[in-house]
Amino acid sequence: MKIKMEMIYKTPTGTETCFYSDEMNPEKALLLAKDLEKTGRVKELIFYDNYDTTWMYKELKKYVESVDSEPHNVVVFFDGGFDLETKKSGLGCVIYYEQDGKQYRIRKNALVEELNTNGEAEYASLYFAIGELELLGVHHLPVTFTGDSQGVMNQLKDEWPCYEEELLRWIERIEKKLEQLGITPDYKLIPRKKNREADHLATQAMNGIEIASNSELT
Repeated sequence: MKIKMEMIYKTPTGTETCFYSDEMNPEKALLLAKDLEKTGRVKELIFYDNYDTTWMYKELKKYVESVDSEPHNVVVFFDGGFDLETKKSGLGCVIYYEQDGKQYRIRKNALVEELNTNGEAEYASLYFAIGELELLGVHHLPVTFTGDSQGVMNQLKDEWPCYEEELLRWIERIEKKLEQLGITPDYKLIPRKKNREADHLATQAMNGIEIASNSELT
């Protein structure tokens, strides 16, 4: 969830104005709100999430405390590779998340042999990543899915049409699984060089190297 703040500021002489913030995570919003209130010049402070729901300070604080023990602020990098000669596909995903005030990273890959194109491998890698989110216990949260396939990203955002039946079936599987988990996806397209970690995992899978790790980041 992302938060924007609306603040009515009042000077000692009684002049008032309204300020609006950029989007930020709830923890940062609470930290800034607490610091602003120390000035004694904040007449009113309201929070809005990315669904246009209004939150008061105590409500937002209670929400943050309730989700802190669960995986949140989740960002997923995914990539798929396909070898036309061997008909083997490699799926790779990297998941960054926070839990109990700490940051973690999951690195996972898989080798599959039932796909027919690189496009299928890209979609399959995203579906594979969503399966890892389910195992992690991520549910009813916004999640950022990051990849370098322009076609996949634009088709999932309904900005490009998809005419291939097999890819349409993958889109349906992905959307159904996300709905089941209550996950609101935010699809972010990045250059290939910024997706090297997931790409490397996919290549390792095709080379028979299995990776499965969950580590705390310091």
